[in-house]
Amino acid sequence: MKAYFIRRLLLVLPTLLGITLIVFSVTRFAPGGPMERALQAAAAGGEGQEGNSDHRNSTLSEDELESMEEQYGQDKPLLVAYFQWLGVAPKEDLIVKKEYGGAASGDTIDANFEVQMVLIGDDRLVSVKQADGELESFSYVNGKAAGADPRKDGWSVRIESPDDRKARKARRENIDVSEVGTEYTQRAVVYKERFSGLVQGDLGHSLAYGDSVWSMIFERVPIAFYFGILSTFIIYGICIPLGVLKAIQHRSWFDNVSSIAIFVGYSIPGYALGAVLLVYLGARLGWFPLFGLTSEGFDDLSLWQQVKDVAHHTVLPLICYVVSGFAFLTMMMKNNLMENLSADYVRTAMAKGVSFRRAVVGHAFRNSFIPIATGLGNLIAIFVGGSMLIENVFDIQGFGMLQYQAVLNNDYPVVMGTLTIAAFLMLIGNILSDVIVSFVDPRIKFN
Repeated sequence: MKAYFIRRLLLVLPTLLGITLIVFSVTRFAPGGPMERALQAAAAGGEGQEGNSDHRNSTLSEDELESMEEQYGQDKPLLVAYFQWLGVAPKEDLIVKKEYGGAASGDTIDANFEVQMVLIGDDRLVSVKQADGELESFSYVNGKAAGADPRKDGWSVRIESPDDRKARKARRENIDVSEVGTEYTQRAVVYKERFSGLVQGDLGHSLAYGDSVWSMIFERVPIAFYFGILSTFIIYGICIPLGVLKAIQHRSWFDNVSSIAIFVGYSIPGYALGAVLLVYLGARLGWFPLFGLTSEGFDDLSLWQQVKDVAHHTVLPLICYVVSGFAFLTMMMKNNLMENLSADYVRTAMAKGVSFRRAVVGHAFRNSFIPIATGLGNLIAIFVGGSMLIENVFDIQGFGMLQYQAVLNNDYPVVMGTLTIAAFLMLIGNILSDVIVSFVDPRIKFN
């Protein structure tokens, strides 16, 4: 069994890589991305080009388009960009570019040149020399380090040929290279390389708000934990005893009435119930607040007043969180227990003098709990994930609301960050479920 769990843990990494690669590819090619929106905003300010997001008709210059590509990670091929997001491939930062020579005509390009440029964030002047088509030297021009190689300080340099620049434009406009009519010159590009991605614990910054993705997640996770833990304790604390009681009193008035009640609750989506509760208990009767998790001036309240304020705001969304889980768990507990109570081993135990109560608690209940135990590990994902629809109805700034807003805003760094955490917790939760089942039923052996 130990080898089985080790294999499962080793499979977490490739599975997570596969999930993130698929989502990264979708966000890369999905319409309405941040660069398209920026192009639309720029085109809207141009005459006769309102709402036009075509790169070829953009009012932005070539340099501005390239800067946007670099800012949004669109300047590299898909796999390279994905590896940069992972943090296993270096990103280019503090990029400085300078053209030299005349426009290339056919195969005629400048084989010898020297160009100088000022480094970003350093203010030092560097010189790039090329001789016979090859980089000859890269050095500081001024200061105490004049003549020294900037590569020792982490700077890098490359030469972009006209063909390289044509290929980049063709990729940006999604056309064939032969259709690029612009004549380009050669260009020297100086930059610094840095590894910054998931491996380094950097999920980037939100495109919509500019905040760190980690800081946005950490702000929302406590709210998701709060509702996740409360709803789990309520659901399991009520549904399991209720399921046992319904199994014992099968077809009684209590069983029939409770079944009607829980199935009515199950048939109502949580977000729809939330809208109804807000209208009638919030807006019309004024019994509960309409939005948020705290009131204005919350920080000025005493500790006891803060507890009461949070509890007051919690009632309606908590009802919506737990209502859909009651029917499934209760009926699963009831059906499993009834099946085990009719099994031969229970009848044999009772024939030997075991009381009905002990047969239920000591024999049938443990086996009936095994199917429920298979889902306990996934609670770790529920604790963090929250519910984006319920949080949206009640305007609660939780983890689910963060995912919802990120999708609406095409905020891809936040989408990738939240999905990576959710996928990782789901995979760990599946393993925990197997561990819990092996403890509940020692007869189960994983190979």
